[in-house]
Amino acid sequence: MTIPGIGSTTANALLAEIPDIARFKTARQLVAFAGLVTREQSSGTLQSKTRMSKFGSSRIRKLLYMPAVSTKRYNPVIIALYSRIEGAGKSKMVAIGAAMRKLIHSVFGVLKSGKAFNAKLHLQ
Repeated sequence: MTIPGIGSTTANALLAEIPDIARFKTARQLVAFAGLVTREQSSGTLQSKTRMSKFGSSRIRKLLYMPAVSTKRYNPVIIALYSRIEGAGKSKMVAIGAAMRKLIHSVFGVLKSGKAFNAKLHLQ
């Protein structure tokens, strides 16, 4: 609950949905477990836009959607991420997906280290 945007309800639900954190060596593995990685669909010379893979836990994605939307107002890490993505001309849904990935990275760090969230570590 030390991560801005993750309240008690979301924190408890995430703890229930994420299996033992020792099972994941890196934050990328947890992101893949949640289905928040991007994938490109192509066939021969035809290529489409990259999209969220959605393989993985749909419950975790549902849990992280509203915190990702709300944290763009007061979480300095997500604010910097949003401004960088929107400055590049990407859509708001791309920015929300990136915010969800950033939040799950933060969750991984807090659970793995056992220490409170520190925004200064994420802004570097």
